[in-house]
Amino acid sequence: MAGYSMAAVALAGIALALAAATTTQVASAAGGHDYREALSKSILYFEAQRSGRLPGSQRVAWRADSGLLDGKANGVDLVGGYYDAGDNVKFGLPMAFTVTMMSWSVIEYGDQMAAAGELGHATDAIKWGTDYLVKAHPEPNVLYGEVGDGDSDHDCWMRPEDMTTSRQAYRLDPQNPGSELAGETAAAMAAASLVFRSSNPGYANTLLQHSKQLFDFADKYRGRYDSSITVARQYYASSSGYGDELLWAAAWLHEATGDARYLDYLANNADALGGTGWSINQFGWDVKYPGVQVLAAMTLLRRRGDAGAGAHADVLQRYKQQADLFACSCLGRGGPNSVRRTPGGMVYHQNWNNVQFVTSAAFLLAAYADHLAAAGQGARCPAGGTAQPSELLAFARSQVDYILGSNPRATSYMVGYGATYPRQVHHRGASIVSVRANPSFVSCQAGYSSWYHRRAANPNLIVGATVGGPDEYDNFADERDNYEQTEATTYNNAPLMGVLARLAAGHGGGGGKFGHHSLAADVSSSTSINDTNRTSLPSPSPDSEHPSAWPIEIEQNATASWTKQGKTYRRYAVTVTNRSPKTVHELHIGISKLYGQVWGVDKARYGYVLPSWIPSLLAGKSAVFVYVQAAPPADVWVTGYKLI
Repeated sequence: MAGYSMAAVALAGIALALAAATTTQVASAAGGHDYREALSKSILYFEAQRSGRLPGSQRVAWRADSGLLDGKANGVDLVGGYYDAGDNVKFGLPMAFTVTMMSWSVIEYGDQMAAAGELGHATDAIKWGTDYLVKAHPEPNVLYGEVGDGDSDHDCWMRPEDMTTSRQAYRLDPQNPGSELAGETAAAMAAASLVFRSSNPGYANTLLQHSKQLFDFADKYRGRYDSSITVARQYYASSSGYGDELLWAAAWLHEATGDARYLDYLANNADALGGTGWSINQFGWDVKYPGVQVLAAMTLLRRRGDAGAGAHADVLQRYKQQADLFACSCLGRGGPNSVRRTPGGMVYHQNWNNVQFVTSAAFLLAAYADHLAAAGQGARCPAGGTAQPSELLAFARSQVDYILGSNPRATSYMVGYGATYPRQVHHRGASIVSVRANPSFVSCQAGYSSWYHRRAANPNLIVGATVGGPDEYDNFADERDNYEQTEATTYNNAPLMGVLARLAAGHGGGGGKFGHHSLAADVSSSTSINDTNRTSLPSPSPDSEHPSAWPIEIEQNATASWTKQGKTYRRYAVTVTNRSPKTVHELHIGISKLYGQVWGVDKARYGYVLPSWIPSLLAGKSAVFVYVQAAPPADVWVTGYKLI
């Protein structure tokens, strides 16, 4: 990239690698896991998810052609792409995110994949996705975002080769916008263009052209994609809105083109689209803010800090503060925003497919660690201190090791890896006899009666599939109908392949097209009945000790107390005030250690939000909510907001 010295970064990275190598071992043997084997299998999994006419190089032999008429009823060729999980629907948003993360994995760790003999398979997996995305974008302002629908698909248990369910295609256009989906697809195309820039420049240029058009479409015709493709709402609803995808797409287009207008967009919309206001501690197909923040931080690090960042130095530094907070939160050093962990040490967010957040966090931490190391920096944590790159990489490895079997159950959650792994994966194709072994048609309901309810191992081993994984207590039930735990998804594996490549390479693992090099591998509120507790948004900011540096202020007061059946109950009033000269929109509040009822806020996907009749907070204005509990005050913090 312009203004960036590869040699300087190389020297910095090598020096840090040598220093860190004395304390942290990241070679495969150190964790007792064969990361190269796991890498190979993680990529192989994508071949089991292919839709369309399979190539002669297909290695998953129990699969066959499927979905060969996709798009025909709509007058467009939509053959190809990926099924997202254990069903036969092609959902555009998770598919595009999968392609983005596979591409980022190769961008960061393509050399390591090549050393393991897997780069060709990885780029084939990406191209299978991008070939479909190109087809799905037949006009500048038209994007097909789904083929099939979850309702009819879930009524049946069928091999993809036998499908009789609806294959209706759903599209976005100016009258039916969808900025999340168009933005994510733009990001996928831009990231993939970097993968193919040297090996297939013509194809890379094609992807970049599509990416630019899709970004303009997403930005000009703003709207929620699940308001246009309503059949997606029950399965892949957009809870974080489209601000993160617009920033995500701009960040990737800047990486792919070096065009300053995309960096300008990232900087100029940091407040309005939530890029520097969101402090979310999870990263996935819905919420991209941590990914945006890490990419922006990498831009700052490559430019050697404020001096090289020019007019955007301040806003890039704010992005980096949020990237640091994400990293610190994963390590348990993010104050009340810290991620929960199971007793066995796995980061935990939710029961349903929690592993998606484990693999995405592990990748972000590994990639960010390498860039921090190359710049001679660490992640500054809100409670003080710095998380060193070696700590981030070690924690990423611990999460991968957990998935591969270093957990209380000694179970690998990657199918086909290790001695013990799930045998009843919730997957239509894997759970029914292969069409190649028995081509007799298996009907919609026969699939359920003859195959779904069998208490036996699947007839087809879906090697490399990383399932949803255990619950918050490390418990796991290998049962086909336990879809929250035994279903695998493409977006579980996409970031995992990158971090596996990093770990397989050992000490010299860092380095990629972004040019970085390697390294070796609680704030809470407390008040008394008459006290006031005032906090601002937790951040590793150099001004974090000055609440006025942050636009949202939270004040807790215990306003009443009473005793009932030997317990002392307190009523706490929480005042949230906008100290910014701008208007706060889409305010999300995190609350933990809450043991009683709360009034004045509504539960949302990412914390709590103000009631619908308070859509925004004007400058200087406040909103109040209350809760009652027989316990010390809850931890309350800001999860996200937009300033307009």
